[in-house]
Amino acid sequence: MASREEIFEVLKGVIDPEIGLNIVDLGLVYEVEIEHNEISITMTLTTPGCPMHNSITSWVEKVITQLEPGALVNVKLVWEPKWTPSLMNMDARQELGI
Repeated sequence: MASREEIFEVLKGVIDPEIGLNIVDLGLVYEVEIEHNEISITMTLTTPGCPMHNSITSWVEKVITQLEPGALVNVKLVWEPKWTPSLMNMDARQELGI
């Protein structure tokens, strides 16, 4: 089974189409849990009304399934805590000039 670090690394391949940066650097991924054959991702989006929510969560499921083909993937989309730009890492902040 993949490690948390490996999962976070493949999640960097999921790009928020509105901002153009990956969901990890943006701070949208809150938690990765691995238990037996199940990988659970708790994440949020920049806004609750994001029209791309289905696409982004599907992309998350896809990259995790490609990493671990036999795993059950559960993507939990949450709105608390609310995302703010302060959750972005330094790479994202520099890219956006913040």
